Amino acid sequence: MQPLTFQVFAQVRPEDFDSFVGSLHRELGIPAVIVMGIVGLWGLGLAVMRKEPGTTYGWGAAIASTILLAQVGMGLWVYITQDAEWAGNQHVFYGIVILFTFSFAYIYRAEFSKRPALSYGLLALFLMGLGIRGIMNFGQSFGG
Repeated sequence: MQPLTFQVFAQVRPEDFDSFVGSLHRELGIPAVIVMGIVGLWGLGLAVMRKEPGTTYGWGAAIASTILLAQVGMGLWVYITQDAEWAGNQHVFYGIVILFTFSFAYIYRAEFSKRPALSYGLLALFLMGLGIRGIMNFGQSFGG
């Protein structure tokens, strides 16, 4: 596979879009998990130093969350358009759990404001763990 550059994006024909999204999903899984882990450790570091997360941390968390949500969205796109049962339902399950985790984080955002660095740092590390489990379970299914 070619490195991801603007020329690679420009060369994608509409009929190849689904396979391109699948390739992008496959190649960006580990970087998405790494970025989320960095933001999680950053948040824990701020919590240990008893500092409030600033605008920079907020942008970092927003970027990491966007990358992970895009990753899940691409996975769902591939699963729906390519009938990709070969991915295994455990892999898909962890993607859906990531979506539910973001939903619950939004619901409990008022609670997160009490200790934001610790809360968002732990959330990011939990999401990183879900992403790792999703990658590890690729191709595996529940019940056989």
